[in-house]
Amino acid sequence: MLEFALKRLGLTLLVLVSVSIITFALVRLAGDPAVALAGAEASSEEVEAVRIAYGFDRPLTVQYFGWLGDVMKGDLGFSNILQRPVMEVVMERLPVTAKLAGLSLLFALALAIPLGVLAAARRNSMLDRLALSIAVVGQALPNFFFALLLILIFGVTLRWLPISGDSSFLHYLMPAIALGYFSTPAIMRLTRAGMIEVLESDYIRTARAMGLPRRRVILKHALRNALIPVVSLTAVQLGFMLSGSIIVESVFSMNGIGRLGWQSIQRTDLEMMQALVLIISVIYLALNYFADLLNGLLDPRLRVQ
Repeated sequence: MLEFALKRLGLTLLVLVSVSIITFALVRLAGDPAVALAGAEASSEEVEAVRIAYGFDRPLTVQYFGWLGDVMKGDLGFSNILQRPVMEVVMERLPVTAKLAGLSLLFALALAIPLGVLAAARRNSMLDRLALSIAVVGQALPNFFFALLLILIFGVTLRWLPISGDSSFLHYLMPAIALGYFSTPAIMRLTRAGMIEVLESDYIRTARAMGLPRRRVILKHALRNALIPVVSLTAVQLGFMLSGSIIVESVFSMNGIGRLGWQSIQRTDLEMMQALVLIISVIYLALNYFADLLNGLLDPRLRVQ
């Protein structure tokens, strides 16, 4: 298991280095950062002064390794728009998005896995059709429209839940449902497909022939193997929730990194945009790494391969 973990860690670090290079290059390819920092109305002398002050006149390789060294020390730069260190702003906003993503994932798993298991256990039944219908609606319904429906029903008509902000647990319920429901179809379909494949395996037939209870066969013997691909998908979905919460956070006026990213694009805050892309990429890679480790624990064949 240790060798498996070290190999996966090596691959993750290689991808991380590639991501850092791409992140650094994209900001430069998007335009002259000195012009963006100085402003559209700045003179050529002012632009040149900004270029020298920020080191944009140095070779790109020197700029990259200097930036990478600062990142390794925890220095993600300074936002000229907010007049604050980037790391300080991100650390203020990240807990909001992390709570939202965590609750969204719990909602998606609590809905998708039981539906997928029941749909596979009762194939072609009314319950199976209901589960597939929920998946189709979830894929077809944009999360911003679903979020507005939730606000209209539970916030405006029934007045059960607050419609904006992030100061209490109740503020997170509607955003978590709106974001989590969008991830439910993929998890549910994969769980159903995995369960159908496992339930047709020889060892499951043997377990049934031995007279084991149906519930025990499904929950103890079949579900563990069926969830192996779901673990990897869950890591990807959690990463999507962390990075793809821009619309939901904007609809519900939540001060997370998703909304911060959108504001940074509007303000042309290059340092903030670069930092957010890097942070979200690191989170994605970390989630996938731990998903690989968990899959290795669940299925020893992966470790051997």
